Amino acid sequence: MSIFPEDDRPKPKSVHEIGQDLSTLSLGEIDERVAALKAEIERLIETRSRKDASRSAADAFFRKPA
Repeated sequence: MSIFPEDDRPKPKSVHEIGQDLSTLSLGEIDERVAALKAEIERLIETRSRKDASRSAADAFFRKPA
């Protein structure tokens, strides 16, 4: 249990905010954000695949024989 309520904890600064003005970024900063977003997309795809496999296994287990 934490001494501080969840809402009082500092939020980690995100690498990129969707819809953010990109005109002030350097090419290097844009490349960093693209890499971070690609990594996040890959993480989402992997998580979705694991959840889908888990759901399919549960469906197969609880499916009633015809």
